[in-house]
Amino acid sequence: MSKKARTMAMKAASKSRKAVGKPKVKLLSGGNPQIAKGDGDGPVQAYIAAMPEWKREIGEWLDAVIVRNVPTVKKAVKWNSPFYGVEGQGWFLSFHVFAKYVRVTWFKGTSLLPMPLGTSKVEGVRYLDIHEDDRDEQQLASWVKQAAKLPGWSGH
Repeated sequence: MSKKARTMAMKAASKSRKAVGKPKVKLLSGGNPQIAKGDGDGPVQAYIAAMPEWKREIGEWLDAVIVRNVPTVKKAVKWNSPFYGVEGQGWFLSFHVFAKYVRVTWFKGTSLLPMPLGTSKVEGVRYLDIHEDDRDEQQLASWVKQAAKLPGWSGH
């Protein structure tokens, strides 16, 4: 076997070993992972792990900032998106992968100061679109703390 053939065979075997035990996740339009709905941190972490490219790092960052600022946060995956809320109050935010950004949905966004810029046709909802090199942790943390104190969306 030639050196080139041996190298190619080793790469293929390595790739095959890495794939074992990793369930294949379907990416929907814009690269949004299709994850089964479920309550708790497990489904949210599965969603984040399946986020493509640089968006996974944004998902990890969002999750960390939310947990740091609301340690008792309730998590779930619904409609192929992670949801964050407070027990007995409802959901205060969700996020979703799009081709060029990760969109954070603030369910009571019009009550946040300063108000997130992204408008919605749904009353009270505001959006924050986060691009690859576009992070303001101080502002995000402020909004997370504010949103967690508001009555949330029940999501029935």
